[in-house]
Order: sequence, then C-alpha cells, then structure tokens
Amino acid sequence: MDQLPKCDANYVPLTPINFLTRAAKVYGNRLSVVYEGIHFTWQQTYDRCRRLADSLRSFNISKNDVVSVLAPNIPALYEMHFAVPMAGGVINAINTRLNPNHVATILRHSEAKVLFVDYQFVQVARQALQILMTGESIPSKSVLPSVVLIDDIEKPTGAIFGEWEYEQLVRKGNPGHIPYEVQDEWDPIALNYTSGTTSEPKGVVYSHRGVFLGSLGVIIGWEMASEPVYMWSLPMFHCNGWTFAWGIAARGGTNVCLRNTTAKDMYRNIAQHRVTHMCCAPVVFNILLEAKPEERREITSPVQILVGGAPPPASLLEKMKPIGFHVTHSYGLTEVGPALVCEWRAKWNSLPSQDQSKIMARQGINSVSLAHMDVKDLNTMISVPRDGKTMGEVVLKGSTVMKGYFKNPKATAEAFRNGWFATGDIGVIHPDGYMEIKDRSKDVIISGGENISSVELESVLYSHPRVLRQLWWPCHTLFGEKVPVLFLPLKRTRMENVTISKKLILLPIAGKSFPIIWFQRKWSSSLSYPRLQPEKFRNTS
Repeated sequence: MDQLPKCDANYVPLTPINFLTRAAKVYGNRLSVVYEGIHFTWQQTYDRCRRLADSLRSFNISKNDVVSVLAPNIPALYEMHFAVPMAGGVINAINTRLNPNHVATILRHSEAKVLFVDYQFVQVARQALQILMTGESIPSKSVLPSVVLIDDIEKPTGAIFGEWEYEQLVRKGNPGHIPYEVQDEWDPIALNYTSGTTSEPKGVVYSHRGVFLGSLGVIIGWEMASEPVYMWSLPMFHCNGWTFAWGIAARGGTNVCLRNTTAKDMYRNIAQHRVTHMCCAPVVFNILLEAKPEERREITSPVQILVGGAPPPASLLEKMKPIGFHVTHSYGLTEVGPALVCEWRAKWNSLPSQDQSKIMARQGINSVSLAHMDVKDLNTMISVPRDGKTMGEVVLKGSTVMKGYFKNPKATAEAFRNGWFATGDIGVIHPDGYMEIKDRSKDVIISGGENISSVELESVLYSHPRVLRQLWWPCHTLFGEKVPVLFLPLKRTRMENVTISKKLILLPIAGKSFPIIWFQRKWSSSLSYPRLQPEKFRNTS
C-alpha cells in the first residue's frame, strides 16, 4: 500500500477558496450577500471576486504579499476574503476600533502592499499613513502601501482617498481571471493581530489548511444546516469572523452585512431577511436586551447565536431565549480561531432552566477539526483530574492552530510547549469531558491568600437583576491586600437621579466572602459608558 503515490487525481491542497468555486457552481442563483438594497447571488460574488483578484495583480500582488483592509462588515470586506487569496495574497482585516498609532504599527509590521479603506475610516487611515511617513523607526527600505478607497456601494458618498475606488477595481478586472492555484495547503491565507490585552499585539498567521478545516469544524459543531441566513453581527476582523467569512459559502448561505451593530439595525435585518444564524460576544446580548420598544421586531423563528470571545454569564443566557434567541457557546483565540463548542446533550433538556444555562456557559469540547484539547499543569505537563475543580492551563493541538507569529520566532516557541499550544487560559475539566474557563492566567486576583476567579466574580454580579454591565480593575490596596474595584452602571428604574456611591461589600464566591470595593453609578441616558466587552479586563495592578 505504501507504493500508492499521491497524484493530481487523489490529492488536492485544502483551501477555502474552493468553497466559493463550489458555491458558484451548485448554488449559483442563491443569494450570497445582502446589504441594505444591494443583493448578489453566489455566481455574481464569484465573478466579482475573480475581477478583484485580477485587478490586485496590477498592484504586483503575489504569493505571501499582505493586503490590509480597514472596513466594517460590508460586502467589500467579505469579498476580499476570497479575492485576496485568489490573487495569491494574504488578507489582513484590521480592527476598526484601533487608533491611528496602532493601525500604523500593523501596517509597518505586516509590510502591507495595499491598504483598502472604507470611507468612514479615511481620517484614521490618513493619520496612520502620516505616522508611517514621519516615524523615525521606519526602515529606509519600507514603502507605503498603495491605497484604495471603499465607498458605500449602495449610496456612494463621493469621498476621495487613494489611487482607486473599490468598485472601479471590480469593474476593470477580468471575470475570466484564473485564480491563483494553491500548491501547498500550508501556505498562509490570513494575518490577524492579537488584541494586546495581556501582552504586545502579535501577528497570527493562518494557513489554507487550517482555515479549511476550522471552517468545517465550527459548522459541524454548531450543526449549521444548508441555506443559512447569517447576519454579520460579529466583526470580520475577529479571526476572520471566526472563519465564517469563508464557511458560509460552504453551506450556500446568505450573508447579511451590517455596517453598524445597533439594536435597531440588528432587529430590522433579522425580521426583514429571516435571519437564522449570527455570532457575537456577550456584550451584544446587552444591546439586544436593552433595545427600546420601537427598535424591536417580532422574531417568528428562533435565531441561533454562537457566542464567544468571553465567558457568557449564565444569567445573561437565561434572558436570551424568551426573546427568540437560542445560544450555543464557543471558545477560541486569535491563534486558533473557533476551537471548542459546547455541544448540547438531549439529557440536559430535563434540567431546570438555571442549570441548563450554567452548563451552556461552559466552553465545551474540541471541534472535530481540532485533534486534542486538555487542561494541564504546565510545569509537569500532567493532565488535571476531570473533577470540575482542579485548575490548570488550557492547551490545544491540531491543524487549526496557527502557523505561528509573524516575524516573532521567540513568541512562537513560547506558545508551542511540548507539542501543545498554551492558551494562557485557566480552566477545569468536568467529569463529562467539557471544559470550563475560570480565568486568564494574568487576570487571577490573589486576595487574602486566596485565588479569585474573575469569571466567577462576573457571574455572581450578573446574577443581580439590576446589574447592566461591569468593568473592574484588581488594583486597589486595602489593609495590604489587593481588592477588586468594580464600576457598575445599573439598570434604570423610575424617577432615579444620577448618584455615585462607594461601598465596601463582601461578595460570596465559591462559598467564601471576599471584599469588593464597589463604585456604583445609577443609569442615566445623559451619561456614556464604555461599550467594551464587560467580561474582558486588563490587569492594571
């Protein structure tokens, strides 16, 4: 049997580009992309991507060249996830919440050859390019990227920035362009930067093989059927939309693009397009739950939500089902993409609602495309007992794990330990094999000689009916001990004035009482609160 070789007939490199090629052939007349009044079919999307890939060649894009994009969830960004690798390039979707300095850092580090900029982010991009031109640290050999403006496809603004406008490139490209043929599935397809909440941002490189398998793994784990209507409430710059920027094509679904994730826009699109699936971080739950009556629309059939990015408090999960959302919990990182899914078991249906929500808050089991997941003591590399109590570091292994950190061999070596990727997350394994995150290793609070899990702290606080969202820093010293400091904007009640109070309270966690300093601010529509992920904190102690 060892004499049977690989050949063109029995071996083809894995690449998600083939998802689009297949979709154009078998789902050609189905809707692929919807954006307000704009509609495209899968055949039209395939043609547009081939045209854009051909135009990218005029910028001398070739294998491994980076093409950066600064844009919200619009059709152009979706199309570029296929068009850039079809030209042989590597797509880099930049976080639209970054300031010009951070954008400039990414452009410099990635050596982006072309930068596509949505009209709403022209000012940020212009300042970032100015920083590149004037920065003292920029090597003399560095060249500024070519700039392409992305104007609004439905209602063009007439904005002028860069050398070309996106639709001009699409129109001038050859629809008969033959896409770049992937020779090695280990070749890079995407470059994503970590958030930098616990360390300096690093460039994470995905392979064609990893994205192909990761996309199928999360589709299977979520049990996504064919012809889904997927609403883009999750930014595509987050792990390429948790790989759904490619995966929806595999299911022949419809991408409902959103420029803004407001409650009004989300409810409107759900009702108008009969959305079946969406992804988000737990903070989006608050946006949906806090919607005004005039912003809401009746949800006639359950919308499947895949939630991740931060552990969702069980109390929030309980509130989503009555308004028409069915939640599945997923876990992943920039370095891996979606890796685990909390697959539901039929025997849990008979449990009380509160117990179901607690189980649903677990991160779950590894997807079918991730070979292994475990929780280990990194000093000994021994697995912790499956008792739901003993904590260790979550480690992963499989083809969906990143190739490594771009230009950072030291960080790559540190991340890959003894054949495993060390996530930096602290968790436990329950007797049924389901993993549950307890904390980031750098976020564990030590107070009075005890470890306090920030995740458990959040869950206790969110169980209070008036807690709206929370933000804390473990930085206050009281009697020589670090005490968590919490800022809690509360839900509005009638006839409340804005007051600020400071309290020292004892909060029950894991059967013990811990001191918490609580800065309480009552809700007011005249005050603005940061809409950061309330469950993701930075240790500033």
